[in-house]
Amino acid sequence: MLVVTDQTEKEQKMQESIFGHQEKLVTDIPATTGPSFACDHKIKHNLLLFVLDLVEMEENHNEDDSKREGLLLKKENNYNCYDENCPGCKVERAKQMKTDMSIRNLFNIWLVSDFHIAKREEDISGYAGYVGSAFMLGRALTSILWGIIADRFGRKPVIIIGIIAVIIFNTLFGLSTSFWMAVTTRFFLGSLNGLLGPMKFSAAWGIGLVIGPALGGYLAQPVVKYPDVFPKNSIWDKFPYFLPSLIISIFSFVVLILCIWLPETLHNHPRIESAAAADDDDFLETGGTGCDDKDKRIQKDENLFLNWPLMSSIIVYCVFSLHDMAYQEVFSLWAVSPRRLGGLNFTTDNVGDVLSVTGTGLIIYQLFVYPKLEKAFGPIGLARIAGVVSIPLLQSYPFIAMLSGFTLYLLINIASVSKNLLQVSIITGMFLLQNRAVEQHQRGAANGIAMTAMSIFKTIGPAGGGAILAWSQKRMGASFLPGVHMLFFILNIVMGLGVLLLFTPFLTIRKNTPTT
Repeated sequence: MLVVTDQTEKEQKMQESIFGHQEKLVTDIPATTGPSFACDHKIKHNLLLFVLDLVEMEENHNEDDSKREGLLLKKENNYNCYDENCPGCKVERAKQMKTDMSIRNLFNIWLVSDFHIAKREEDISGYAGYVGSAFMLGRALTSILWGIIADRFGRKPVIIIGIIAVIIFNTLFGLSTSFWMAVTTRFFLGSLNGLLGPMKFSAAWGIGLVIGPALGGYLAQPVVKYPDVFPKNSIWDKFPYFLPSLIISIFSFVVLILCIWLPETLHNHPRIESAAAADDDDFLETGGTGCDDKDKRIQKDENLFLNWPLMSSIIVYCVFSLHDMAYQEVFSLWAVSPRRLGGLNFTTDNVGDVLSVTGTGLIIYQLFVYPKLEKAFGPIGLARIAGVVSIPLLQSYPFIAMLSGFTLYLLINIASVSKNLLQVSIITGMFLLQNRAVEQHQRGAANGIAMTAMSIFKTIGPAGGGAILAWSQKRMGASFLPGVHMLFFILNIVMGLGVLLLFTPFLTIRKNTPTT
């Protein structure tokens, strides 16, 4: 029970009024039973705590952040019936909101080079971009389908199918003997992979960014790097990029086994929400159990394409995804390019080191820094700031490439960490807005739409980024933005467009949508 010290007369009257309603709740309202109305004495008790919490929040604006979050969580939970037999309810009650490099990017350029499909060295980046785009093209064609399946049959089956696809087609990708085999395996992997919709972004992405580059950087071409362990004329010599793919497939198999204990988050009962127009007194007088037909309504499906807060957030999300995918693709390609083409002349080990440092920075940032910044500026304000700061940072990359030695390694690590921290601030904010624009029971379909649109843009990202890099490296002697200066300038144009779309009237934020 709430303890209030030094009460004013107004506070005492308010608390007496609330206690009066408590007696009415306990004595006048019968408990209900059944799978659709599993909200009896607990709801009544929680409702009282909810109103008392509102009083406490009203009179104590300067409370610490952790207590304020607890009050908001209580407020959120009381708008929905809790079903003891519903796996979605169990996960929803237990989980907490988290704020949130592909391994293949490290060896795409060598993989394509070994296929001897590019006639000139400058063209390798373009072909490597096509390999990266194949995955997103496949995902764009099937994302809505996977979203519908996730809403109807649950998130867990979709995740399991996606992991099985990773095991099969990631292994085949490592065994590719031609450019078109590599493209085909990536396409089918994307087509059968609906993971991003049902799953939630978190700091785990940063952990993957540490492990992924390490695997791709240190395990690719093992015969060249570790001749004492991997002899010539072995399978590792014939397929120099099979080892990192095999390790990922083995890891995926372990994850597949662990999925047996993965909880399902799909609710198996009707979702019920309190009437938005009811004031506090009416809410208490009608019982506030979350189960009265007079004051409650079962959430109905809405046309997601007419939901402008959702669609506007998806469009902005797509623009930043295009930029992010193009940047991630060209960074590795640019870093391993020779100095005469404006690159850093890095090896796979060098790039893996940079990306692993970046991943470590992301973990620290998402766990300890991002939540505080998000509270201070809000997801939209933080995304705007991050977008603006990213522009001069990205344009400095060609100048960093002019350095050498320790100074080069230090600055490129700082730049890479900073760029990815800014980018994840934007993407996380857009992801949160997207989920808040729809009710929980429609998020699978909404994420399916978002994945389809995002995948189309991400299909353009690697291919477009690789093509622009190849084109820019052919104009090293140009008078206006020579070489890779043009590459990063074009990336900044996309970033600038995304920043403009973050402002009203284009971006609309939906109010009073329960978040989970």
